[in-house]
Amino acid sequence: MEAEAGASPSDEELMRRLQGGEDAALATLMQHWEVPVKRFIFRMIGNTAEAEDLAQEVFVRIYTKRATFRAGAKFSTWCFSIAANQARNRQRWWRRRPAQSLNAWTEAGGEAADESRAGGPASHTAVRHEQIAAVQTAVAALPLDLRTALVLFEFEGQSMADIAAALDCTPKVVGNRLYRARQQLKRTLVPAN
Repeated sequence: MEAEAGASPSDEELMRRLQGGEDAALATLMQHWEVPVKRFIFRMIGNTAEAEDLAQEVFVRIYTKRATFRAGAKFSTWCFSIAANQARNRQRWWRRRPAQSLNAWTEAGGEAADESRAGGPASHTAVRHEQIAAVQTAVAALPLDLRTALVLFEFEGQSMADIAAALDCTPKVVGNRLYRARQQLKRTLVPAN
């Protein structure tokens, strides 16, 4: 089904065009997905510079693996699957080469908190930044499988079915991971009475 005149083509249509040799379709896909991919990777690994680099690698991988994209598949699922794999591979690489402590690496560019645009008194802003940092630290401390499911669901708005497809598991497994991630976050973020 071709896109109507004047309407922008779907991501899936752009992938068909890319597979057909229209390399310019990649630019449109990048324009649409670059920010969500960077945001997802940042939430997975916690470093802005690395998220930028890995996002570029994701789009290189999309281009080089374009022939493997199946007709009828959802592009966002395929894209986030590649991004999750890139983030996992980078984390494995860091664990094998601990030349720099994680704290030093984070201080070098990884701890850029999501900015609140609400404004308000400086004390409220400081408290808000502390809360954001606490949540980011707690999410970063989750096991990778739980963190991936949580970030895709809560921050990227992916459905359980799409997450299951991206992570090559069942929606029930995704639901279980989300439950376990939320329970761990609750224990970490809510002080015991």
